[in-house]
Amino acid sequence: MAKVIMLCGRLCSGKSTYAERLRGELGAVVLSVDELMIALLGRETGDMHDEYVRRAKSYLFGKAADIAGAGADVVLDQGFWSRSERNEARAFFASRGVDRELRYLRISDDEWARRIDKRNAEVAAGRSDAYFVDDGLRAKFISMFEEPDEREADVTIEV
Repeated sequence: MAKVIMLCGRLCSGKSTYAERLRGELGAVVLSVDELMIALLGRETGDMHDEYVRRAKSYLFGKAADIAGAGADVVLDQGFWSRSERNEARAFFASRGVDRELRYLRISDDEWARRIDKRNAEVAAGRSDAYFVDDGLRAKFISMFEEPDEREADVTIEV
């Protein structure tokens, strides 16, 4: 039976790379909030960023349920940073009879800082279209991220 695999982890923890690996291994469809946002709105969304992210996630949840219902696995590459967001996602898919699984990519603080620095250097050099992670975004993320416990994560991957 097809399922939705929800990838949870800090930004720069390797979720997108892992999602691509699952695409190859499972033949899964990958749906990415960042990819959708950048394609439609670019990087400059200003004060509307959080609202646009909310709308994109809502849209992709519906698409994920449709795709899984049609028989293909789906990987949601969007972070699932808060416990309430994870609970809402589980309830959404359960209400539609869609199997779901949360995979948490756990990363050490040192490795996280190294990856952010590497990502920012690639963005600044024009080799990546990812979001630049400035100090404000880093601080916002730290204040928002709630690490899932062993009851929440179906699979934990040490990065």
